[in-house]
Amino acid sequence: MRLSFGQEFKQEQRQVLTQRMIQSMEILQLPLQQLEERIDQEMEQNPVLEMLEDEPDESVDAFDDHQTDEDTTSRFEHEDELPDGESTDMHEEFQIADEYASTYADTMDERPARSQNWLEQQADLHHDAMANLQMHSVTLQDHLTEQLIWFDISPELREMTVRIISNLDGNGYLQTSIQDILGMKATAEDRELAKQSWQLVRQKLDPSGVGARNLKDCLMLQLRPEMPYFDVMRAIVADHLEDLEKNRLPQIAKKTGFTIADIQSAIEEIRHLNPRPGAAFNEQTAAYIVPDVFVDKDDDGQYVVRLDEGRTPRLHICSNYRDLMKHRDTTKETRDYIKQKVGSAQWLIDSIQQRRQTLTRVSQAIVDHQTEFLDFGPASIKPLKMQQIADKVGVHVTTVSRAVDDKWIQTPQGVFPLKRFFSSAVAASEEGEEEVAQDAVRIKLQEIIDREDKSKPLNDEELMKALQAEGISVARRTVVKYRQSMNIPNSRERRVWS
Repeated sequence: MRLSFGQEFKQEQRQVLTQRMIQSMEILQLPLQQLEERIDQEMEQNPVLEMLEDEPDESVDAFDDHQTDEDTTSRFEHEDELPDGESTDMHEEFQIADEYASTYADTMDERPARSQNWLEQQADLHHDAMANLQMHSVTLQDHLTEQLIWFDISPELREMTVRIISNLDGNGYLQTSIQDILGMKATAEDRELAKQSWQLVRQKLDPSGVGARNLKDCLMLQLRPEMPYFDVMRAIVADHLEDLEKNRLPQIAKKTGFTIADIQSAIEEIRHLNPRPGAAFNEQTAAYIVPDVFVDKDDDGQYVVRLDEGRTPRLHICSNYRDLMKHRDTTKETRDYIKQKVGSAQWLIDSIQQRRQTLTRVSQAIVDHQTEFLDFGPASIKPLKMQQIADKVGVHVTTVSRAVDDKWIQTPQGVFPLKRFFSSAVAASEEGEEEVAQDAVRIKLQEIIDREDKSKPLNDEELMKALQAEGISVARRTVVKYRQSMNIPNSRERRVWS
């Protein structure tokens, strides 16, 4: 190894991402709702950016796909006005020319009157946003505390009960010890008061089962003597929850003396109990899904994708800034400010257009590959990798990944995330047969289990052979992996006792 303090020349190739490339990747990855938020944010920060109305004035200089090369070149003539480090080839469309100055210097903050169509579109977008907001919900602690007004208790007991309630976890369990709640300086009277408060929560407040220490305690608190099969339920919950989990009904019958039929009836009643009484107060509102891509059939019966163009506003650069650049009283600082804002606006417009083109091409390539999925349902999905789509479209695989990330597509079979159409392959059972997608294997496995004899359920070895009979070659360990990922119990736990 040679160490030197001298200067030397070295030639190397290095990939450098420009600001425009980084922004294009960010815009491509955004789902539709986040793209709308990004556009709104840019419009608030950039005064030269505005929406193009449905019937734009021909005099407005809008950036669109129909501009000729001569028009573009005439707008960006002076290379010395480009930002430092930018080349004319890469960013001549961002060059600021005199055509983007305003007519009057005192109209810099003016905006053209909005059309009725634009106002209606904004109202619809606002309605969708409001529909997706989560309403303020009552917490478990609020629900329990409000019930205390119905009890004639002392202020001290009420205060201590509120302390107990505030220490319940999201499932309604009291995982914290009374000693930890009271602290090291608690007196015997404090501990007695805390026990009374705890019993009040456990026995008097709704929902039943709150304040329990564990699952067994929670279920026992919900049992009532008037319930059917109360004695059987109490015996199972108190001493045989593990046997119940493993579906060992004969052992429960042997130890308790109850019949299998009574035990099965009691289990059905136990299923109506709530193992997590506080969880209902923690439910989150499901997000409203807005598809980015739609699939339709054309006149020739071919599937064609289209984007939801109505939700993405058409943007252009305001023409009111044209003469402001030409005006002799305009300062250099103002011109530089307008140049920077116009360049930023044009980057956003081009990035949105690039997103539209890339998403359309990638989605169409996916649809062309998965036509059987669209015709017959998820069971007919074909193996597909992102690299295949990247090769077909002519982009890098990371571009495909960004294009499908958090995007949804509306199809004749329903609404799916675009990533749903990518699935790894499983080898066919015989040479010459086509490979099968992993998702199709899972669906076939579920079908086999659904139609099995529940009194003699198939074990993993038998499931493997059943799949091979369907033309799917998988190992036993693969069957176990798929079954566990689908939360399907083993054969012993699936057995129905008679």
